[in-house]
Parts: sequence; structure tokens; C-alpha cells
Amino acid sequence: MDRTISNARQFCGTVSVPGDKSLSHRGLLFGAISQGKTRLTGLSQGEDVQTTARCLEAMGVRIERRTSEVIIDGVGLKGLRVAKAALDCGNSGSTMRMLMGLLAGQDFVSTLTGDASLSRRPMDRVANPLREMGAQIDLTETRFSPLRITGKKLKGIPYSLPVASAQVKSALLIAGLLAEGETRLTGKIQSRDHTERLLPYFGASLREDASSITIAGNQKLQGVSFDIPGDPSSAAFWLAGACVVGKGSVSLDRLLLNPTRTGFQRTLTRMGAQLIENVVVKAPELAGNVEVKGSMLRGISVAPHEVSSLIDEVPMLAVLATYADGITEVRGAEELRVKESDRIESVAINLRRMGVVIETFPDGFRIKGPQKLTGATVDSFGDHRIAMAFAIGALGASGDTRILNCESVNISYPEFFETLERLTLG
Repeated sequence: MDRTISNARQFCGTVSVPGDKSLSHRGLLFGAISQGKTRLTGLSQGEDVQTTARCLEAMGVRIERRTSEVIIDGVGLKGLRVAKAALDCGNSGSTMRMLMGLLAGQDFVSTLTGDASLSRRPMDRVANPLREMGAQIDLTETRFSPLRITGKKLKGIPYSLPVASAQVKSALLIAGLLAEGETRLTGKIQSRDHTERLLPYFGASLREDASSITIAGNQKLQGVSFDIPGDPSSAAFWLAGACVVGKGSVSLDRLLLNPTRTGFQRTLTRMGAQLIENVVVKAPELAGNVEVKGSMLRGISVAPHEVSSLIDEVPMLAVLATYADGITEVRGAEELRVKESDRIESVAINLRRMGVVIETFPDGFRIKGPQKLTGATVDSFGDHRIAMAFAIGALGASGDTRILNCESVNISYPEFFETLERLTLG
């Protein structure tokens, strides 16, 4: 499915973005291994989240989908059943990596597969510490999926995370629930903290300080009710759109405001955008309303320690940098090289097709703006973030922009183009 986007004269309205994808994955997983029922409202309808649901159902978890909520009948930590076939994780790294942690401590053998993109993403970063805990995991070419997990009795370990990855951190904390003794994580633990917030909400105990997270094994989770707030990674496109289209103005309601996820909003403010936040809910996650009004932007530098809080939004930031006055530079974002596409390279290829000069590095890029974008044919590279970022960038380009293979938006935001049309038409 290709899309053609034209220059927009206006961009305004109120949006309720889909439920946060990261919280949706975890709500399903933790609900499945809890005792009793878990009721989720606001669950993301994106394909990645539905993939997690299907994998859990394949292991005997009953998930009832109603109009306004999803009800999960928890089976407990050890109540999963062996699937009759390989568990297909589709394009979802979150599904595969967190299931690795969960399945490492079960008493059966599991095979995890994914699509061509997921099969190129490294899984050894999860497998290696799980092996230290006692799991048997066989990878393809020592790094990739398809992979085979032979569940074992796990033991808690101390482990220093070499990469700031919420998916790896979450997999190890989940495995720690199934292990004997304590699992203590140190190193690069400063990434999205949804697992640390939600596990206590489901009844588990964690010990945290600035340099470590410790979880004890053999804890039981209890089902909860949870209203999942809107996904800030999805909201980023509308915040950016208001800045691209001159005097744009957008209001977003029930949006997740977790500090580890609001890096893009802080970055926009530093660039000169006018943002107003109003916190409405404080636990288990901060949530509220955000309003943005477009204004002249200035280039900024994003340091490595800031990247983890806006990693998914960096492609949108790169496009937005072409509209800002001065130099925008991002460093420390090498993780983008192993996402659904090599996002640094994907952004650079498409921006150059639209006439932009961009300098890339192994861990980021530098763009001097403003630069006028010219409509062109660009490629999503099968990556939902790339497709949506260039749909927003095209709103201020001269001429039409054709984006190839836009079906990838269904991974996280099936309603994206419908919402885009509404905001540009008024």
C-alpha cells in the first residue's frame, strides 16, 4: 500500500492516540501469568500487540476481547502450556524478547520465529544472560531467530546490562520472577521503566536505587484492572505535525507522561515549540493531556544519555530538524541500526531523495536547517516509524510525496492515515 501526501495548509484538532504499545505488551504478559482476571482498557490494536496476544493464546491463555475492554484469565507463573506450533512473533521485538525471559523458566520446549525483519535483529543480548541463569537457548547463526528455548530451572544472578534496552531489562526481570534467589541488574538500566512500574502494580516486589534493580524469584502476581494511556511515540507525529505546518495546533488527551517516554516532548520544548502538559493520573503510570502550538524551531544537540527516552521518535526528530534553524545533532543512537530497519540509514536515504543534506555517523546524524524539502518517492523500508515520519515531513514539502509500502503502520497505528487526513482537512 503506497500513499501520496501533499503540502498541507492547516493542521489542527484533538486526538486520542492508541493505547501505549509498550504498556499493552506488558499488560497482556503480566495478566497472563497472574492469578485471577486482568481487565485492560485502551489496549493498542496495533499488529505487534495482537501478536503478543496470539502467542499467549497459543500457550493456553484465554483472552476475551470486548468492545471496551480485554479480559485475561491468568494462569499463573507456571500455568502456560506448550504451543502446538512455533510461536510467530511477527515483526515484534518486544514480543520475542520478553517471551524469551518468560519461556526460559518453563518446563517445556518452545520455538520462536518472526518475519524477515525480526529475524535480522540480535537476540543474543537476551540469550546470553538467560543462559547464565541456566536456560538453554539455541539461536540461528549464534545471534538471531528462529530460536529454540528449552526451559530449565533458573537461578538468580547479578548482571550488568551492556546496552540500555527496556526489552532486555524486562526479559531478565520476568525470568527473575521464575528463578531461585535474587536477580540484580546493574549497568545501563536507564531505559523505559514500565516493567519496574507495572510488576509492583501486579503484586511483585522490587528493590530499586539509582544504580540497580533487584527482584526475588517465586513471587506471585495478581490480576488487576488497568486503563492503558495513549502512546507518546504515536503522539510524537502529531506534535511534530503542528510544528511543520506553520500555525498548527493539536491537543492530545489521556497521553502517557512517564518521564522515560517524554524525551521527544522535552526536545520539542528545547527547539522552541509551545507545549502545555496537565497530569490527570499518577499511578501506576503518569498520564494526562498535552497541547502543542507550532512555532519557529531551532536546532539542538541530543546527547547519548538523552536518547533512550526518545529512541522511537528519533526518525521524526531527524525530519523535523530540516524545518529548524541551525544544526541538529543526535549521537548515541546506535540502537537505531538494529530496529525494524536501519533507521539512521533509512532516514538519510529518504531525506536525500527530498533534497536534504545530512551527515550520518554510526550512532546518529547531523542536519543543518532549515532546508526546503521537495516532494519525491520515498520508501518506508517496511518500518512503521519511517512511514509515519515522512508522512509528517511531506506536509511542508513542495510538491507531492509518495511513500512506498505504508502497510507497516498497522504494526503500531492502524488509524494513522485516517487521523492525518482529519487533522489536515480541519
